[in-house]
Amino acid sequence: MSTIEIATDQEPGEDKIDSLTWFNTKEAAKYLRKTANALRIMVFRGYLRPRKFRRRLYFRRLELDRLLESSAF
Repeated sequence: MSTIEIATDQEPGEDKIDSLTWFNTKEAAKYLRKTANALRIMVFRGYLRPRKFRRRLYFRRLELDRLLESSAF
C-alpha cells in the first residue's frame, strides 16, 4: 500500500467521488447515474439548482442526495 492510500483510507481503485462536496456536471451525472444531457434537462426544468463558476456548473452533493430521496425526477 502506498502512503497516499493509507492517508486517505481508501482501497485501491475505489472512487474518490465519495469524498467530494461539490460535483461538476460530469461527476454529478455519474453520481445520479444519468447522462450529462439528462442532468442539464433537470436543471432547465428546475429540479436542480447549479452554481456557476468560470463558465462551469457545479452541484452540491447534499442537493443531489435530496433529489434522490424525494424521487422528483
